[in-house]
Amino acid sequence: MARDWTARSWRDKPIQQVPTYPDPRRVTAVEDELAALPPLVFAGEARRLRASLAQVAKGKAFLLQGGDCAESFEEFSANTIRDTFRVILQMAVVMTYGAACPVVKVGRMAGQFAKPRSAPMEEIDGVSLPSYRGDMVNGMEFQAATRTPDPERLLRVYHQSAATLNLLRAFAQGGYADLFQMHRWTLDFVKGSPQAERYEDMANRITEALGFMEACGLNGESVSQLRETEFYTSHEALLLNYEEALTREDSTRPGEFYSTTAHMLWIGDRTRQLDGAHIEYMRGIRNPVGLKAGPSMTPDELLRLIEALDPNNDAGRLTVIARMGADAVEEHLPALVRATKREGRNVVWACDPMHGNTVKASSGFKTRSFDRILREVRGFFAVHQAEGTHAGGVHFEMTGRDVTECIGGAQAITEARLGDRYHTHCDPRLNAHQALELAFLISEGLKQERTLGKLAAPGLAAVS
Repeated sequence: MARDWTARSWRDKPIQQVPTYPDPRRVTAVEDELAALPPLVFAGEARRLRASLAQVAKGKAFLLQGGDCAESFEEFSANTIRDTFRVILQMAVVMTYGAACPVVKVGRMAGQFAKPRSAPMEEIDGVSLPSYRGDMVNGMEFQAATRTPDPERLLRVYHQSAATLNLLRAFAQGGYADLFQMHRWTLDFVKGSPQAERYEDMANRITEALGFMEACGLNGESVSQLRETEFYTSHEALLLNYEEALTREDSTRPGEFYSTTAHMLWIGDRTRQLDGAHIEYMRGIRNPVGLKAGPSMTPDELLRLIEALDPNNDAGRLTVIARMGADAVEEHLPALVRATKREGRNVVWACDPMHGNTVKASSGFKTRSFDRILREVRGFFAVHQAEGTHAGGVHFEMTGRDVTECIGGAQAITEARLGDRYHTHCDPRLNAHQALELAFLISEGLKQERTLGKLAAPGLAAVS
């Protein structure tokens, strides 16, 4: 355990991005209720993810992290969970087949209910109310009762996360992820598109290879990786009272503490203060953790944060998630990569091409340009190729729903079409068309890395 750390030592540190509740006693009662509930995930699962991320840090695997910008109570359904899971499976297969390396699948699911905001208050027509901070805190409707932070929402988050995790485990281990079923993963609204046709062609080639393996006696019954997959969950750790209430000591390893809200947590670009509460909490838990790094991050600051979060330099412990923006990635990222390489730091480098490319359209909708997202991913790969390091992962906001929130892509979504199906509760997400396009691009980048000898190629058994 980290020196002088407890699950509540963060309370003695300055904190950012937390709501102000009107009734502190009710908050305490909810925290006590959460503390008595069972864990959502288990220490052994978090350790398995950490071991897989260690392979990413060593250049032998790739991290695919994706899911909703902010989960909501209103859109919660089995179909929504299934469709996002299906798209992530498709993306992972595309990347694995193209790069011949394992893909570690981590969803922004079962806990991604809170969002940082640029201002604590929002004003409309002279009326000022608390900003919407995600369903974990308050509601979207611009009404005083809805916008008032409500601690009861923490309990609803717990129970919805538990139900989501239950379904994800069933999908991952119950046969839905069977590679022999990959032709069934394409969503109906994507069928007939260039991406779907390209995916079907690839799936046919994989099916032929699987048929040969089956003839040799290797099938889903004898090789579990062909019918099952490991799927993990993650979210931004914003509400530390929720994390604290669900922090547990591993009964098999005394002295090791885990947040049991998700397998992986990350710290946002707005809450990464070295002396702040979020760094204090995250330094003590044993989960793999992520750290967002925006264009304001300096090499010296990054190294100090790495030392605080990963003093033992354990591969798989820390993922640095660069979110620079398409215009800044090739300017700001190289210095950070060089600093970690110079110091021998075993971090995973991942690219978040979403948050640095958000703009407001003339129609008033927040959106992201698919071309700029592509450009940041390409820039991320170019930097790592130039520095001789591994472009280890991507971090997307995406959904399995047929939304029109990001402009561009093969569908040629325009600003005029944003209102057709704009359903996000916070930031714009890629739809399945756009996510598959990106998967093929990333596959090409990984294939190039492999050609240059920087990426291992362990074979087809790693697809699932």
